[in-house]
Amino acid sequence: MSAVLLRLRQGDRPIQLAILLWALTMIATPIVRWTVGDGALGVMINLGVLTQAAAVVTVLIRWAGFGSTLRIILPILLIAWSAEFLGSRTAFPFGPYAYTAALQPQLGGVPLLVPLAWLMMLPPSWAVAETILGPRRLPQALSQRVARAALAALAFTAWDLFLDPQMVAWDLWRWPGGGAYFGVPLTNYLGWLLVSFLIGLFLIPGRLPLLPLLTIYAVTWFLTFFGQVFFWGLPGPALCGFLGMGGMLAWALLRRPK
Repeated sequence: MSAVLLRLRQGDRPIQLAILLWALTMIATPIVRWTVGDGALGVMINLGVLTQAAAVVTVLIRWAGFGSTLRIILPILLIAWSAEFLGSRTAFPFGPYAYTAALQPQLGGVPLLVPLAWLMMLPPSWAVAETILGPRRLPQALSQRVARAALAALAFTAWDLFLDPQMVAWDLWRWPGGGAYFGVPLTNYLGWLLVSFLIGLFLIPGRLPLLPLLTIYAVTWFLTFFGQVFFWGLPGPALCGFLGMGGMLAWALLRRPK
């Protein structure tokens, strides 16, 4: 990870520090749980999401400025919360599920951490799509927007191959009746694809700062896989997430200009 961070330009020291702080928080989570107990897990989950979201926002601000970043992140937060509120109340588009009281604070029964989790992974997923397809040359070309949004939705949903089974195992949310994928119904993944596709269709910029966002995607992939195998006892989701996110990452790296 340090070798990747050192490739960032010297002028991007705030980005380096933000990514490093988040990565250290991820690494510390199983250690804190082991030393302090399960009661500390909620605090570390909050810190992990907050520091990763802060790293992504730092990247966007350094790239586009504060105003342009707000025009990206505020719609993400609003749409993600609305989708989760609708989904937990009506079962559309993810299928029937409910949040427990474990994650606080909540608004409308949706933990406020959840839209932040969408924020922390959508721009890295957009970067994967841009790396595969190249920068968008015609801003109004519908076919380019659709292709980019579709690939970004795949990269984003691949992360949920890790996420949902782990959150169910920690009893942060529940699926009545379980589901075909480690207790999670496949409708959940169709919902993720749909919502993230629609967000990307309207919000993905023409160009992104690829290296730091791809770094965040890659570190998420590696640390989540490592944690699920060696600390959280979830080898099945670990393997599926490793192949899903890893496949998208490998595709992007193979397409990245030398």
